[in-house]
Amino acid sequence: MNWLKKLFSNKAQPDDRDPNQSNAYDLIGGEKTIRLIAQNFYQQMQSREDTQPLLAIHRAPIKDSQQKLFEFLSGWLGGPQLYQQKYGHPALRARHMPFDIDQTMVDQWLTCMEQAIAEVIKKPEHQQVIFQAVSQLANNMRNKD
Repeated sequence: MNWLKKLFSNKAQPDDRDPNQSNAYDLIGGEKTIRLIAQNFYQQMQSREDTQPLLAIHRAPIKDSQQKLFEFLSGWLGGPQLYQQKYGHPALRARHMPFDIDQTMVDQWLTCMEQAIAEVIKKPEHQQVIFQAVSQLANNMRNKD
């Protein structure tokens, strides 16, 4: 997470945080903001006609997926490592291999995430940096042409 660490390098980190992570978690609003991003992301996915194929590969209940996204983003953005505490290392690519993820699926996911980030994160420069990083992450999940 050097991209976030470099951007947000002036803040001290609590002891329970990974020292190699940035403090973007705190700068964008911590738990409340991350939870709202996850909630908004899944609201987008459920309400948009163009993301129904993406929604179809998510297991019900969506609240479980939403909670996992919140836990992952918490640690990924430099906050508490909630996902790792519950499930171990994210190993995102391996966890997503059972699903056919082509560029269309990546684009649908990014559409929802971009909207969630834009609606929840206040500062445009934070929106931009986080969306750029999330875009790289999402594109790494692609496993089909």
